[in-house]
Amino acid sequence: MNSTIMSFANVTFTYAPENETVRPAVQNLSFSIQNGEWIALVGHNGSGKSTIAKLMNGLLFPQQGTVEAMGQIMSEGSLWDIRSQMGMVFQNPDNQFVGATVQDDVAFALENNGVPHADMVLRVKESLRQVKMEEFMDQEPHHLSGGQKQRVAIAGALALKPRLLILDEATSMLDPQGRIEVIETIRELRKATGLTVISITHDLEEAALADRIIVMNAGQKHTEGTPEEVFLSGEALVELGLDLPFAMRMTHLLREAGVPVAKEHMSEDELVEELWTSYFKK
Repeated sequence: MNSTIMSFANVTFTYAPENETVRPAVQNLSFSIQNGEWIALVGHNGSGKSTIAKLMNGLLFPQQGTVEAMGQIMSEGSLWDIRSQMGMVFQNPDNQFVGATVQDDVAFALENNGVPHADMVLRVKESLRQVKMEEFMDQEPHHLSGGQKQRVAIAGALALKPRLLILDEATSMLDPQGRIEVIETIRELRKATGLTVISITHDLEEAALADRIIVMNAGQKHTEGTPEEVFLSGEALVELGLDLPFAMRMTHLLREAGVPVAKEHMSEDELVEELWTSYFKK
């Protein structure tokens, strides 16, 4: 059985008419995502991330190449079947709410899909439990924090039982605590369910937690690999307008100050562990 859940094959998309000379928003892009992976798609503004998100959910179709999802070529004919297996969480949590209460909001898409009431009640409770928001079922969404709102948005997506969850800059408008809440929610969900996640972001702290990172620049794939492999080209990422994770920046500053740090740490816990262990040995 093919374990590829989504793939781009030589995909090109240009917003301008064919007779105008304009750089494509996405050019000759190829990659594949396997079932159960967490992929981070990163890049600065204008790198092509937003266009890729629209190509993934069928808001746009390639002018060249193909997008395949759930074993089907993305087309007008397959679009709704593919979307039914896909959940999306967007940048601004306030733009996603339509229900008067948290449970009403999570139930909204289920009602639209004709899910029987008894099944709907169970799905709403289970999805809110998965994101640790079951205590807020009767709350009005506008009373929630940004992180809580995004967790409810994730619950709404999970209630549809998707095979693939796409986070489109879902943490970019949150404060640090909200970002931590959402990222931890995704980590725990993947551990518990094996859900496939695509995280479209400019935040390398978030990307560092993924299984694999695809770095975009000017509509083309610049780098692809594990976080360890991608972050080895640290200065090249900075030149692309991306900030390295805090732990990596601190590692470099410590070395410049004469403190021996053996590894390129991507998390603060790892960096503290090495510093503490080295100091303790002395």
